[in-house]
Amino acid sequence: MRTTRPLLPPFDLQTALQKVQAAEDAWNTCDPVTVALAYTAESVWRNRDEFITGRAEIVEFLHRKWELELDYALRKELWSYRDNRIAVRFQYECHDRSGQCWRSYGNELWEFTNGGLMRRREASINDVAIDEGDRRIFGPRAASERGLPVPIQ
Repeated sequence: MRTTRPLLPPFDLQTALQKVQAAEDAWNTCDPVTVALAYTAESVWRNRDEFITGRAEIVEFLHRKWELELDYALRKELWSYRDNRIAVRFQYECHDRSGQCWRSYGNELWEFTNGGLMRRREASINDVAIDEGDRRIFGPRAASERGLPVPIQ
């Protein structure tokens, strides 16, 4: 099994951008275990109105999330960074079991340990119902799209 060492704080522009892209890539796998490996065993989350503590709860939360949010595709963009903290804005699109498509807009605040794992994540997210024809995010980001900003609308 191949493992990679996490990028370590303090972050500079290059490592912050890499950290954000790595998070986007992991979340686009829709694999809760893969995503959870970026967090400490005791990581604390606020996701909308839900409070989550630890990898086991993260995995459980993500299983529930992706059972409801089908064809999930995410884009993240670096907003700011300093020392061991990164702020991102993001959008993701999905559809529910009824076929209704959604675009979700959000901001996240991340705090990392010296070992590069995320110990704190706070996410504020708003959901907008969209028509299927209005979807613009499909699957993981192509290499040619990496680093491009996420549109506001």
